[in-house]
Amino acid sequence: MPYIIFVCTGNTCRSVMAEAIMRREKDKLACDLEVASAGLAAVEGAGATPHVQSLLAAEGSDVYAHAARNLDENMVRRADLILVMTRQHREWLIEEFPEAAAKTYLLKEYAGIRDGDPDISDPFGGSWEKYRATLEEIKKCITNIVEKLKGGENNGNCPGL
Repeated sequence: MPYIIFVCTGNTCRSVMAEAIMRREKDKLACDLEVASAGLAAVEGAGATPHVQSLLAAEGSDVYAHAARNLDENMVRRADLILVMTRQHREWLIEEFPEAAAKTYLLKEYAGIRDGDPDISDPFGGSWEKYRATLEEIKKCITNIVEKLKGGENNGNCPGL
């Protein structure tokens, strides 16, 4: 089963949003996906921020039990696809895990979104509106990725991976 990891800084905002949205949207695919998230500088066990919890609950996703974790070598090795939120995340990840270079992409890049800033900005500590805007941006990316992966529904396989 293909394994996708979403990565941000603390694993309390952006990667949590992306994981929750993909968990919900992956039912539209014929292939099975395993989906996870992690941070590059996470406080192990920290919960998703209250804004993320509320926004995702309104979307039908429960992340109240989420516990932040750091990306580790085992996750990188298992992953078929690693989607990061910023260019800095990608640089750090590839420096730390050079073997991951060929399977690590910016979320927007993999989603085929080329206009504007290639990074998903960090809403941490920002207003409700900033969190909402970040969620909408991530939802657009996940929608595009699901459409991309639908290309190989024959054989229950995700050809985009």
